[in-house]
Amino acid sequence: MAEGWARHLKGNEIEAYSAGVEPHGVNARAVAVMAEAGVDIGSQRSKHIDELAEVAFDYVVTVCDNAAESCPVFSGGAQVVHRAFDDPPRLAQEAKSEEEALAHYRRVRDEIRDYIAQLPEALKGLEHGKQSV
Repeated sequence: MAEGWARHLKGNEIEAYSAGVEPHGVNARAVAVMAEAGVDIGSQRSKHIDELAEVAFDYVVTVCDNAAESCPVFSGGAQVVHRAFDDPPRLAQEAKSEEEALAHYRRVRDEIRDYIAQLPEALKGLEHGKQSV
């Protein structure tokens, strides 16, 4: 969802990539709630971080605690910034209905949108190194 929002809201300012340390595929519920918001992420693909090894990043933004804990070191001096969001698939496991499951995705979708909307300005001025924002 973060890559989709970055491309949709900040495509002229941010070259967005997304990858994980344990890719699980693009989640159908995430695709559905992003489509509700007018953002098509259906063509995105779940990638392992190793696929982006040749990309010279300025910033790496981790959005889940697992990624922050196991985030690899990036060459070229990329600054790692952590901004945790709840994990919708985990929350949806205990939902009593599909609508309740989607509500978790919608809330996190909107939180991510609000975070992406204030980038890259929020990243400027951070000291080099791992930061939480």
